[in-house]
Amino acid sequence: MTNTSTFTDTATRTPTGQANALAERLEQGARALIAFARGLTADEWAAPMPHDGRPIGVIVHHVASVYPLEIQLAQAVGQGQAVTGVTMKDVDDMNAKHSVDNASVTKDAAIELLERNSAAAARAIRALTDEQLATAMPVSLYGDAPLTCQFVLEDHAVRHSYHHLARIRKALR
Repeated sequence: MTNTSTFTDTATRTPTGQANALAERLEQGARALIAFARGLTADEWAAPMPHDGRPIGVIVHHVASVYPLEIQLAQAVGQGQAVTGVTMKDVDDMNAKHSVDNASVTKDAAIELLERNSAAAARAIRALTDEQLATAMPVSLYGDAPLTCQFVLEDHAVRHSYHHLARIRKALR
């Protein structure tokens, strides 16, 4: 996964209430992670996460870098396309490669990417219709269970910053 991945993130229509609410939740989580990351010391930024091993800064960058992929998967479901061939091993391998490739990421670079990619993700979510949000297709990451676009968004892009922020806070206590 590269940092320059793109996804459909523009729309000329007014977002639905549900799409807007999802986008606002994503933005809220990203803002919270950004604010927390800005306050980290150099030692905290470099500290390894317990039971994970990745430095905290790499995890912040990870959240930012996977927004495009998470949005692409949700958009595919919303467009009536099954998500095939994606397994937890693929996710684990992608995360491990990201950790190696970005081991020395700076706080400024990670925060800038988080700001940019979360804003683009929110725009992409706002471009979805209620019909797209409700569309369900098989998703291989979940044993080919038919899941809605909205679920894919909520379980990945929307919750991602909240999930890692909670883990980081716990680790630094």
